[in-house]
Amino acid sequence: MEKEKFTTRKIVYLAVMAAIVCVVTFFRFPLLGSKVHFANAMCLLAGLLFGGVGGGLAAGLGSGLYDALFGGYDFAEALVTFATKFLMAWLCAAAAGRPGPDGKRKRAVLGCAVGALGYVALYMLKTYLYQRFVYGYPLDTTWATMLSKLPASAINAAVAVIAAPILYTAILPALRRAHLLDKAA
Repeated sequence: MEKEKFTTRKIVYLAVMAAIVCVVTFFRFPLLGSKVHFANAMCLLAGLLFGGVGGGLAAGLGSGLYDALFGGYDFAEALVTFATKFLMAWLCAAAAGRPGPDGKRKRAVLGCAVGALGYVALYMLKTYLYQRFVYGYPLDTTWATMLSKLPASAINAAVAVIAAPILYTAILPALRRAHLLDKAA
């Protein structure tokens, strides 16, 4: 197993991606009683561009920073966000696989779907654990809360699965021509 090296250049790229994830989280719009945002798409894009660990760090740091600084959450909840977004990008990268010789990942959509569905499952698990054991709500209330959060999570997952591969396909050639992605990987 190859050990991943974090050069100064790669750390800077990951920090920029984390900042993009954090900033994109601010932009939300209402749809069907929920709020749709592109932060999950950026987390998946991070996994596609930088692989499991690098993309996971960018996704987790960006989302965790948003929650800690602007989301009104405490440190523990920001850590949970870090972990779930890290796993989202990691699952995406693991399912998408390595880029081929032409630089395109044929399984980018599959990777995004796996990452997004994995995140929805983790978010539902977090909701269950918080509702049941942190807040002490009865089981029927916990299930009702989970069911009320599922449509918004599904909408955000669908948006992310559509947007991330499109963005990836659009920016990958430019990153390859500038040799930026080679230096970041």
